[in-house]
Amino acid sequence: MVKHIVTFKLKGTPEERRDIASRFAEALLALPAEIDCLESMEVGVNENPAEDWDVVLTAVVPTMADVETYAKHPAHVAAAAIVGPHKESRACVDYRF
Repeated sequence: MVKHIVTFKLKGTPEERRDIASRFAEALLALPAEIDCLESMEVGVNENPAEDWDVVLTAVVPTMADVETYAKHPAHVAAAAIVGPHKESRACVDYRF
């Protein structure tokens, strides 16, 4: 199994960032029903105003090849489009467990 962990720092006011993060989270949480290789999806929207990063996701897929399958799936591409124009930074770690 592979964990795909991604965190995003967004641009805008705190209110704008929270709105985008919430819409993005909602779209991400719908993905396991649409993408066969996606075993699970967990999404957190930062509640600590002292921190700079806004949203984190943890997805679980069977293999490293499935990370690419997930990334290219049209439903994931649509979810990513929500956050794309508002993204300041992105960090990712994929590891087998």
